[in-house]
Amino acid sequence: MSQTLGLADRFLGLLPPRADWQAVRRAPRRDLLAGLTVAVVALPLALAFGVTSGLGAQAGLVTAVVAGAVAAVFGGSHLQVSGPTGAMTVVLVPVVQQFGPTGVLMVGAMAGLVLIALALARLGRYVHYLPVPVIEGFTAGIAVVIALQQVPAALGVTDAHGDRVWAVAADAVSRFVADPRPVPVAMALGVAAVMLLGARWRPGWPFSLLGVAAATLVAETAPVELARIGALPAGLPAPSLGFLDLGAVGVLLPSALAVAALAALESLLSATVADGMTVGQRHDPDRELFGQGLANLAAPAFGGIPATAAIARTAVNVRAGASSKLAALTHAVALAGIVLAAAPLVGRIPLAALAGVLLATTVRMVEAGSLWALARATRGDALVLVLTFAVTVALDLVTAVAVGVGVAIVIALRAVARTARVEQVPLDPGEHSAEEHALLADHIVAYRLDGPLFFAAAHNFLLRLSDVAEVRVVILRMSRVTTLDATGAQVLGDVIHRLSERGVTVLLSGIDPDHDQVLAALGVADQLRRDGLVFPDTPAAIRHARSEVLAGAGALRSVGL
Repeated sequence: MSQTLGLADRFLGLLPPRADWQAVRRAPRRDLLAGLTVAVVALPLALAFGVTSGLGAQAGLVTAVVAGAVAAVFGGSHLQVSGPTGAMTVVLVPVVQQFGPTGVLMVGAMAGLVLIALALARLGRYVHYLPVPVIEGFTAGIAVVIALQQVPAALGVTDAHGDRVWAVAADAVSRFVADPRPVPVAMALGVAAVMLLGARWRPGWPFSLLGVAAATLVAETAPVELARIGALPAGLPAPSLGFLDLGAVGVLLPSALAVAALAALESLLSATVADGMTVGQRHDPDRELFGQGLANLAAPAFGGIPATAAIARTAVNVRAGASSKLAALTHAVALAGIVLAAAPLVGRIPLAALAGVLLATTVRMVEAGSLWALARATRGDALVLVLTFAVTVALDLVTAVAVGVGVAIVIALRAVARTARVEQVPLDPGEHSAEEHALLADHIVAYRLDGPLFFAAAHNFLLRLSDVAEVRVVILRMSRVTTLDATGAQVLGDVIHRLSERGVTVLLSGIDPDHDQVLAALGVADQLRRDGLVFPDTPAAIRHARSEVLAGAGALRSVGL
């Protein structure tokens, strides 16, 4: 009963608070203008990402409208703008090829449920632990994949085939060489150039829309017939749950998990960027996951593809002066108005023009300076960066992230393990005579263990202490051990056993209470405890060691040895 109440409290805590609506009343005119600005920028991107996903331009627009509105209301950031993104299309293309459009809708709904579960479990904060080289590596890889996806449309090839995106691009190039069509190439490169050069000249202007509009006018008078988006329905489709197929859940689950992971990662990174661009704005990561989950549940019902927050559109929103969720909501409403009023005009846009939009977008995605800085930082960072990038392009995003994180963890563990040290430390002479001190120095060795004693560092620890010879007592000072796991405890027990078999007495001192629990649970040093050889501090251990060695020396003298 208490667990049910706790879950209900968490759910209620994820709903929009009253403060969200109070923020809307602060500067509504500025938020409305920011939302309209973002809508102008988002229109060609939504169309392009819809086409690239394989479900068509209509699916991209529907996603921007439905998911954009739902995420704006229920998300955890006041400044986020959500919709279809290039990174998401990279994951969706294989799903379309294998399961068709209904499979994509099903994957989107399942991903929405996963995101809601992550929000209820309060896991939003942990996304920030992803290493920066992994993020930069898969971002650069995604940019290359999106660029490769645009090659057929940019070359005017409509029947290219291949198992991987690079294979499709290669097939498109070979077909273009056999039958060159310069007009689509010129159009794609022209739109990309207008966007990139225009952004340097007037960063706030919607050059993507201007470029697409100009390309559409050119296409109307071009002597060569160009592939176009095609007719769009004048309005949003009626909601339907006909895509649901409970029997396909098991087959589609891996793809749904990949989409959910990408949506969580991209949304929370985008929210962090938005916070950094403003003063006094802080997003709620769990509420953001909840909002993205609801958005991905709603979009498939209208024929939309999975969505996530978009860094590019969010940045435009912030720069346009947005201060509340009204801006992102206005963006969605404005796009809905475009669908209702201008569907026939939108349907005339050439696919080559949209390819140019995405080619320019990929150039903006790659931060060359950041990549170069990471590549020069450390060899480990460079390795993670290159591996993540290569696997993203050659295989898929999920595998790339898994490989990148795995390699980063191994490198980090190796670095941490190197901080573990076993050092022999001198004994305090105390009040003993020179003869007695020489005897103690010859028969007592104290070692100080510094840093983590865990599985990655335990082997070196074992090798170092196994070489101890010609002593009667070994003191292991444990007070500076920062971490102790089961492997480290077992190795410690093995060291004690080996030394005991050689007649060496082992004393332990300064064991942390948490580490003591690990040792007790595994039965390590139980015999030492029974023999009174575990001490709270090092001075007590040294006094015991001296008394034992001196007593042994006295016994030998009494028998004339």
